[in-house]
Amino acid sequence: MEQHVVVILPHPDDEAFGASGTIIKFREEGTPVTYLCGTLGQMGRNMGSPFFANRETLPQIRKKELVDACKVLDVNLEMLGYHDKTLEFEDLGEVAEHLKSYLDNIKPSHVITFYPGHAVHPDHDAMGAAAIEAVKRMDEESRPEVWAKAITHDRYEKLGRPEITINVEDYFDRKLEAIEAHRSQAEGMLNQFRKSPELRELNAEGTKHLLNEEFYKWTFDK
Repeated sequence: MEQHVVVILPHPDDEAFGASGTIIKFREEGTPVTYLCGTLGQMGRNMGSPFFANRETLPQIRKKELVDACKVLDVNLEMLGYHDKTLEFEDLGEVAEHLKSYLDNIKPSHVITFYPGHAVHPDHDAMGAAAIEAVKRMDEESRPEVWAKAITHDRYEKLGRPEITINVEDYFDRKLEAIEAHRSQAEGMLNQFRKSPELRELNAEGTKHLLNEEFYKWTFDK
């Protein structure tokens, strides 16, 4: 059993779409998991389908959705308090030290984050870079292993195949439950999913990326 897993991602719902099957697997094995969520996603464009949020109400709605999703996943939640769509402008070293303060206290065996430069959104790239820098600043002998999630279309061409692929078929219903908790962001996609039962087939194009969660092992220069 792993000692503790820390997930470091910038937005509510990043954990549900990107790593929830892996998180559930760790929890089923008895491993504690802590999610360090960077922002409340308050600048997100999705307001529900049909709309039930607006720019003023969205932050509190997404906060509740995040809390609900973390209950589904049975993880500890820490909200870091950064503002959505501004992480790329934060000082990398300061964010890294902030993250390191949590890592020094938790002493995880694994950290899951985004692969900087291959994570599509500037917040994703910035949070991934800060998380990796935080781990790099730890003593080499106590550094957790970093699993970095790349989601760019050309990731295989640029990075090769990921070292870690976790099939989450056994946890798929709970993964969907975690995604559904983020109603404001996921409802439109889920409505389409529900109307197309064939998407639930294991070999359907619409679910391949949800059934297999892939991560690259980050290698540090000493």
